[in-house]
Amino acid sequence: MGFIKIRRMVIVIVLMMLVTGCQADDDSNLGENSDSSSVNNESENKHNNLVNNESNAEDTSNHSNNEDNVEADGNNSNNNENDSIITDEMMNDPSIIALVNKQYHLTMDDVPEDLVTVDVPTILDNPEVNQLRKIAADALKEMFDEAKNEDIYLYARSGYRSFETQTSLFQSYVDRNGEEAANRYSARPGQSEHQTGLVMDVTSESVDYQLTESFGETVEGKWLSEHAHEFGFIIRYPKNKEHITGYIYEPWHIRYLGVEMATNVFHSELTYEELLEKEGIVDVVTQ
Repeated sequence: MGFIKIRRMVIVIVLMMLVTGCQADDDSNLGENSDSSSVNNESENKHNNLVNNESNAEDTSNHSNNEDNVEADGNNSNNNENDSIITDEMMNDPSIIALVNKQYHLTMDDVPEDLVTVDVPTILDNPEVNQLRKIAADALKEMFDEAKNEDIYLYARSGYRSFETQTSLFQSYVDRNGEEAANRYSARPGQSEHQTGLVMDVTSESVDYQLTESFGETVEGKWLSEHAHEFGFIIRYPKNKEHITGYIYEPWHIRYLGVEMATNVFHSELTYEELLEKEGIVDVVTQ
């Protein structure tokens, strides 16, 4: 827990204590709501091409900073402490359940200190994007191994991305397609979950190892959707939830939250934002 910034850590833990009754031992404004209907085929194809261009750009970027101070923006505010979705285990490391989106940001100083190279099949050569925080990397390997036991073959395409990488990538899409379009499929620097080291984009041979919405309809994509929570991951950007998450459907983008929280999200059939709002932890700003 030493990697958490002290100011943020104190705020998070004090809020948790006040609501749960525990005793201490520890902007981007994106305007009006967007239509949450599925993107048409032309838009989907454009998005898929751009996403894969983003991943390819990651493969050629050079980065050396592997230190972390990921902030934790999740805190517990449930009226009944016995029904709290925030467990003692989560409180021990609030950064695991940190909400990172267009409303809750990271800074350029938030860099994981426990990044490791993932021990699963990968697609890109860039060593930066083949990293995750150790807890997520271990869970990813366990999940990939179990999938393989069931004749499901998954590949890791893009994991950790630094603030600097995201700055370069987002600007390249703004230059190419305009800010409004870029904002639907690529995060601004500080708003990307990839910076937490808790996210991996997953693909398969059936979609030519690309990142595409059609992955969600494959055997591999369906297996991932149904079983990811058993290993602590969620499909972070579900279909028809762009007005909540800020991003169009991405069946390949999985976020590690730990088994308990991921299972809560899975069974709620809500986005992570919606579940936290339902529990009174955050106020969601629709996009």
